Amino acid sequence: MDLVKRYIAAVQRELPEPKRQEIGRELQANIMDQLDALAEQTGQDLTDQQVADVLKNMGHPTQVARQFCPTEPLIRAHLMPLYKHTLFMVLGVLFVLQVVFMTKAWLTGADFGLIRFILGLASGFIEDAVFGFTAITLGFALMPVNAAAGSSKTYDQWHPKQLPPVGAGWQHISLSDIFSDLATYAFLLLIIWLPLWQQNFAVTAAAQSVFSAHVLPLLMWFSPVIVLGVIGSLWQLSRRLWHTPLLRLNVLVNLAFTLMLLTLALSGPLLQLDTDNWVRHFDPNWLQRTIKFFVLSLALIPAYEVVRDLLRLKRLSVS
Repeated sequence: MDLVKRYIAAVQRELPEPKRQEIGRELQANIMDQLDALAEQTGQDLTDQQVADVLKNMGHPTQVARQFCPTEPLIRAHLMPLYKHTLFMVLGVLFVLQVVFMTKAWLTGADFGLIRFILGLASGFIEDAVFGFTAITLGFALMPVNAAAGSSKTYDQWHPKQLPPVGAGWQHISLSDIFSDLATYAFLLLIIWLPLWQQNFAVTAAAQSVFSAHVLPLLMWFSPVIVLGVIGSLWQLSRRLWHTPLLRLNVLVNLAFTLMLLTLALSGPLLQLDTDNWVRHFDPNWLQRTIKFFVLSLALIPAYEVVRDLLRLKRLSVS
């Protein structure tokens, strides 16, 4: 029975010291029962190969040890919902802040192109995300065990009447959608108003803006709608569930965005382009037409959301 002793010893090495003897005795009794049953079935003494087959079927010593004493996860199970929510919230805020910082650097930098903006945005967010993920994970991993008391207290205080009404799956609002909208609104507000904030006169600001002189005033007048979109996104963040007033606000904002994008696509040149360096390679008029077509295509996104939310409003009214 040397194989049995070696197997039990291998299992015990994977176990905490206080539990080794108790689990070793339980495991030995289990193995001997299987060997005795096999010996009665064959009617003869077991060979080393038969004993090895029984031990092989039981599994690797490390797997058997984990069955008796499961490994404690890095983040405890009762903290996992809070951990995931905190992680998504922090990463979303970091993404919005990174968009703000990089947009400001893009607009104020003398030699800061679009490619550098995109690469800086990606690398900056990854750097912040790695730091945030590490800090949050270590914080929850080092959280004391008695932190479960707060979670248990929360679970004990719930009441069935506080549960949200039954709704379709589409009524749940994902955090990724909310923070993507917030980042878009922050980008638009910065690219419209940052030149004006940095100058004393709007004329000078228009000269430094990426938009053409007749497009910039339109976007400035449209800024309250963008702010309304920010308010709607923050409302979504607090509720995380589509309901009638929130859907109506979303329809209003998306309808305004659709009309504004169509207006921009049908107007004159949209951007101020310094074509002196690449006029030999690209036709400025062709580039402006391409930008207009792109803006016209963008208008399809809020238009789709308007139709989608109107249908959702109809479903809610019927239900």
